[in-house]
Order: sequence, then C-alpha cells, then structure tokens
Amino acid sequence: MGRGDLTGEQWAVLSLLLPEGSRAGRPPVWPRRQLIDGIRFRVGTGVPWRVIPVEYGPWNRIYDLFRR
Repeated sequence: MGRGDLTGEQWAVLSLLLPEGSRAGRPPVWPRRQLIDGIRFRVGTGVPWRVIPVEYGPWNRIYDLFRR
C-alpha cells in the first residue's frame, strides 16, 4: 500500500457508492480499488497519465476509468 492509497475503512465507504458491473463476460483484470488509487496518485501529484507507476495498473485503463 502506497502512502496515499485508500485505507480499508475508506474503501469500504467508497465501494458502496460505486455502481456494480452488470455486463456478463470476463471478470475485470485490474481491481477497481487499485485503479482508483492510480487516479488519486495522478490527481495528487500532477504527473502525466503515462508516468503513473505500473503498480496501479496500465495508465490507459486508469485514464479510461477517470473519464467515465
């Protein structure tokens, strides 16, 4: 867990507010919590999208979630 990542309590509150995926098919490869931590890292530091550390997932997937 990184310095600015969500704690378990914070994630428990936030996960209740997020919509559930209703599509059938493959399960997601990247956990939503990990991607949201990547969004928070990018917004907090101001780095370009392509410079987000790999531990948060691929930058284009994080950006896609951010846009939605």
